[in-house]
Amino acid sequence: MEAVATPSGVEVWWDEPRPHEGGRRCVVRRLPDGSRADALPPGWNARNRLVEYGGRSWRPLPGAGLVFTNWADQRLYRLDGAVPVPLTPAGAARYGDLYLPPGRDEVWAVRERDDVRDLVAVPLDGGPLRVVAKAQHFLMNPRLSPDGRHVAWIGWDHPNMPWDGTELCVAPLGEDGTAGPYRVVAGGPEESVTQAEWRDAATLYAVTDPTGWWNVHLVPLDGSPGRNLTPVEAEFGAAMWKPGLSCLAVADDGTLVVVYGGPDHRRLAVLDPDSGDPREIGGGPDGPTYWSSTVSAAGGKAAAVRATPYTPMEVALVDLDDGTYEVVSAPKPLPARELLPVPEAVTVEGVHAHLYPPAAARGGPAPYVIFVHGGPTGNLPIALDLEIAYFTSRGLGVAVVNYGGSTGYGRAYRERLRHQWGVVDVQDCAKVARGLVELGRADAARLAVRGGSAGGWTTVAALVHSDVFAGGVAHYAITDPESWAAETHDFESRYLDGLVGPLPETRQRYVERSPLLNASRASGPCLMLHGLEDAIVDVSQAQRFTAELDKHGKEWALLTFPGEQHGWRREETIVAVLEAELAFYGLIFGMETPGVPPLTLKGRA
Repeated sequence: MEAVATPSGVEVWWDEPRPHEGGRRCVVRRLPDGSRADALPPGWNARNRLVEYGGRSWRPLPGAGLVFTNWADQRLYRLDGAVPVPLTPAGAARYGDLYLPPGRDEVWAVRERDDVRDLVAVPLDGGPLRVVAKAQHFLMNPRLSPDGRHVAWIGWDHPNMPWDGTELCVAPLGEDGTAGPYRVVAGGPEESVTQAEWRDAATLYAVTDPTGWWNVHLVPLDGSPGRNLTPVEAEFGAAMWKPGLSCLAVADDGTLVVVYGGPDHRRLAVLDPDSGDPREIGGGPDGPTYWSSTVSAAGGKAAAVRATPYTPMEVALVDLDDGTYEVVSAPKPLPARELLPVPEAVTVEGVHAHLYPPAAARGGPAPYVIFVHGGPTGNLPIALDLEIAYFTSRGLGVAVVNYGGSTGYGRAYRERLRHQWGVVDVQDCAKVARGLVELGRADAARLAVRGGSAGGWTTVAALVHSDVFAGGVAHYAITDPESWAAETHDFESRYLDGLVGPLPETRQRYVERSPLLNASRASGPCLMLHGLEDAIVDVSQAQRFTAELDKHGKEWALLTFPGEQHGWRREETIVAVLEAELAFYGLIFGMETPGVPPLTLKGRA
């Protein structure tokens, strides 16, 4: 997301997924006159594999140009005319978290090569690149000071993840364009800095959590004490799964534009750095409940992505003075309003959840599916989710569980999962399911659990470590933590140190919690769905688990999808996955599911 001030007004640039174009991400430009145009030609995909999840894959250049990373070869390209021109050599390197330093005719990026990450400068005229900084094992958020004399970045090392502990570093920038020795000005092993922006040549704004909440802090370079500008129990940051996410932007007049709150209600606001009082903007009668971590500001406007329970993610341009907004992205076709569920935020025994009742309840308890988010350091907000609506419109209730370990509720809630993955998440999902039964809303015999990635882990763990669920659907799931830790990519290779415990000292925990090693205890059938090009969770995790289910006489099905990675991006895959999941619920709940292909469970008589 980028807002760009021009003499005729503010342009807005964003990228959007195109499932109907093979899953590519296309950059779109909206001019001040209201017209929209694709800024990236067909066949080009603005996406990268930095830390496998990718991050900040494009930046608009002054004028109408664009610099971006292309998915097919991971190279950096410049586009000024009809055909993009490569800026980096062919090879195994990946580039991400792109940044245009003011006053320099180059783009800065984090380069990843053989699990080594450096901050590099790539000339926009195609000249040889320059290494700006080598520091921690992981880097993000490169920023040049307004006077051009210092460079700041955020870094961290194994075994930390970026929401555990990171360091905000500042180094002098030499005349040759390379950084000198750096010093840490904020953060540490138990403090997570998620974003930093320069206020002036001597001061930074940093989103960090020494109080247990991601607040906005003022950080001087002279070593004098900093100041928390937002000393409240609210999150002004987010888990940095993708470098380049932005919850904070500095407006032209020096005020701050911030996104803050939790999964129940996330707000967009203007923050006066002197008073610290946020003034909410971008509201209106339709009541946005969610603003994403992609905010920018220019020309007295903020560009951000918003959603309500009844409207999808859409790009909005918001006036910083009066708070009014206009939606600038193209409208999307939506189902009739009566087919969309009305969400309800609840807390069950201290566990946060959102309930979406079935559209056509026939009286009495309904079948319910527990939705488990991935991460596990993440959350699911209250916002329109057509995947949820697909199931609720067909008679299924959905309960989204933001279990212990989820973000948006402060560090203490996030760290409930420390060394307890496969325990707390399973217990919290079971608590919500049982709570729905006790309230008379859910049928105890017709409860299922589903999730993707780490949510897929919780799904299969809930099947083997509880007796609550009649079945589960696991998308690209981890099924055995010890083998996954050895197989997965560098970014998450030490993630389980904090989630389960370090190896080999705590290996017994891995054995006891492994769904693969406890498959004989599954309480119901399992549908496994997996992409064959998944570099984060290899398909062998699903194959080994279903083989164990089969060995123990359990019911299962495994569907794999060529060309898909960690998540579904192609239109045909998305349709096939949803239909297979609905057919599965029809089988285990005894429901009619007309209009979808039948599903066969192995092991079913």
